Amino acid sequence: MPQLDFTSWPPQLIWLAITFAALYFLMARIALPRIANVLEQRRDRIAADLDEAARLRQETEDAIAAYEAALAEARAKAHAIAAESRDKLNAELKEERARVDKQVAAKTEEAEKRIGAVKKAALGEVDKAASDTAEAIVSLLIGVKPAKKDIAAAVKAALAE
Repeated sequence: MPQLDFTSWPPQLIWLAITFAALYFLMARIALPRIANVLEQRRDRIAADLDEAARLRQETEDAIAAYEAALAEARAKAHAIAAESRDKLNAELKEERARVDKQVAAKTEEAEKRIGAVKKAALGEVDKAASDTAEAIVSLLIGVKPAKKDIAAAVKAALAE
């Protein structure tokens, strides 16, 4: 094996040093700067992406806050409109109820007047019927027709009791 032959070591060491220096030079001047450049670009891209994500997150939070504010405002407006509508309907209902109550009161008063008139007429008829009946009974019992004024007084006295 030539590697283990001690007489050929000095040229091998020289070629090792030359090869190591050439590879070191290539790595230091070409490969490592390119790798560093790629790493720097990746780091910059990652930082930019993180900045963009933070900006987008902030925009999203702002949009959510604006949405919630608009939603709260819409709810408040809806509540106000509902309250206003309820108050308006209650006022209209109160007015309608007052109008209907007034109509019912007028009809009730008119009906009470008619009932009073009918009652008065009926009572007048009762008095006349009582007078006629009393006259017929008295004339049958005693055979004499009594005076209208006496019968009216007797019926009035009987109804007063």
